[in-house]
Amino acid sequence: MQIDTLDAQIVALFAGDPRMSVLEASRVLKVARATVQARLDKMQRAGVIAGWGPRISARELGYVVKAYCSLTIRQEAGHDAVATALADIPEVLELHTVSGESDLLACVVARSNADLQRVLDEITGTNTVLRSSSVIVLNSHFEARTLPLVQAAAES
Repeated sequence: MQIDTLDAQIVALFAGDPRMSVLEASRVLKVARATVQARLDKMQRAGVIAGWGPRISARELGYVVKAYCSLTIRQEAGHDAVATALADIPEVLELHTVSGESDLLACVVARSNADLQRVLDEITGTNTVLRSSSVIVLNSHFEARTLPLVQAAAES
């Protein structure tokens, strides 16, 4: 979907304050309320705005360890079966089929390094994953950064 500068400004406003009303956004941007609503609706229908739910902090829930795990799967199980099995493990936050030496890349969280071992054991305990290789995140500089993409898309 093509977006323009006003679309980018609308997204930036709601990214900064998701609870802002459409009326308030229209006042800040100095455009009609119906314009803001129509553009939000259009971007939501196109999938540019994927959702409005709260962003949950795993860290604040006590999951202070984050790791990225390269997973080698049992090929006869297939990717979908592995995804179904791993979806039952709440600490698996993301799962992606990737190119390279491994089959899948998972983002997982745990309460401690020892708890990470439990999570990894649970992953391999599904009998769909043969082995894993993990990299523990030491510090996050930024995460889920999509607003610069919106601004770049508006400029092109």
